[in-house]
Amino acid sequence: MRKIFVLLVSCLAMGAMAQSEEVAFSHTVENSLKKEVKDMPVVVSLKDYGDVQSAVVKLNGEEIPSQLDDLDKDGTFDELAFVCDFKKKEKKTFSITLSNMGEQKEYTPRTFAELMLRNPKVKVKNQQDIYLQEISVTPDTKDPYHLVHHHGVAFESELIAIRIYYDQRQTLDLYGKLKKRLEIKDTQFYTLDEQKAAGYGDDVLWVGNTFGLGALRGWNGSEPTMIDDVQNRIQRIIATGPVRTIVEVEDRGWKATADKPRLNMKIRYTLWAGHRDVDVYASFSRDVRDMLFSTGVINVKDSKEWNNGKDIRGCWGTDWPTGANDSVGHKRETVGLGVKIPQKYIVSMEPANVNNYAYVIRPDENNEIHYQVAYCSKNEEFATWDEDTWFEWLKQW
Repeated sequence: MRKIFVLLVSCLAMGAMAQSEEVAFSHTVENSLKKEVKDMPVVVSLKDYGDVQSAVVKLNGEEIPSQLDDLDKDGTFDELAFVCDFKKKEKKTFSITLSNMGEQKEYTPRTFAELMLRNPKVKVKNQQDIYLQEISVTPDTKDPYHLVHHHGVAFESELIAIRIYYDQRQTLDLYGKLKKRLEIKDTQFYTLDEQKAAGYGDDVLWVGNTFGLGALRGWNGSEPTMIDDVQNRIQRIIATGPVRTIVEVEDRGWKATADKPRLNMKIRYTLWAGHRDVDVYASFSRDVRDMLFSTGVINVKDSKEWNNGKDIRGCWGTDWPTGANDSVGHKRETVGLGVKIPQKYIVSMEPANVNNYAYVIRPDENNEIHYQVAYCSKNEEFATWDEDTWFEWLKQW
């Protein structure tokens, strides 16, 4: 749950369920903002309810889509998630029934994630068919970037789609949509000409070695450093469904600095239905509070920057999405980018350079870093964007 919302819970029944049992309770949520909130995320912890297998959420007697997620992949669902629209200062009470029998009902998906291997027998670029849940490679795999299809795990809501490069950059690269819908299953991030003619989106950002949209990197005192020396490089899909998608990038045995032992870094990305902002949660296996890291957004060619002088920084710009030397079949794309970092993590906001608008950051007392990233594409037919409207969106974020 985002900190800006107040969560009130009134339970009519609690505790682990016995064999073939259901538990019903009410769950009250209040929007504490003085503005309407669309698709407000709601999360209910299941740690007190035993082995939940299915759940039903109702509002005013009407069933709404929900999702059960096993976040640590131990075979037990950890959280129940759903979204709902709220008016300003509105309070709603949901009726929730949990059962240790059956399976979770399937609802219309509003998020999606895919991780794939390239199939050499399939010649059409966006008809690959080897789907994975997780992949882990050692340094002996010299080019994991080309091992996996679309160069890394991809995930989407109806508004946006992102892929995370499976290499030392771990960059977030962006797909711009025209229509409000899920598309990655169809285009696999490589849109055919006939799909473009039918209104499908496409890659809209060239990232190179930059942050792209909020990649987490090291910091050597003067510039970002890549996640180069690792013993295992891992990507996995944690959840995908009607309500949210969660993917992870894990670097085991990362030699982040020459004078410190190797560490494990896990970065979890959560994207909710109806959202263009992504929650980023990084955690470390060692005490890294004396180490510096970095993130930010790419300085799109000739872009204009906006920041509030503290926790939000973004830009608006136009460039070739694949670089000027590989632009055949593409047009120049205009995007708005943003990163929002709680001030407790910020060490400095660095001057813009030719590559990035950067922050230097430090983990908290729990050896964690939490922040958010967001973007828009001017191609969107379901929203109207220009420099002013994007910067206003950042101000209201």
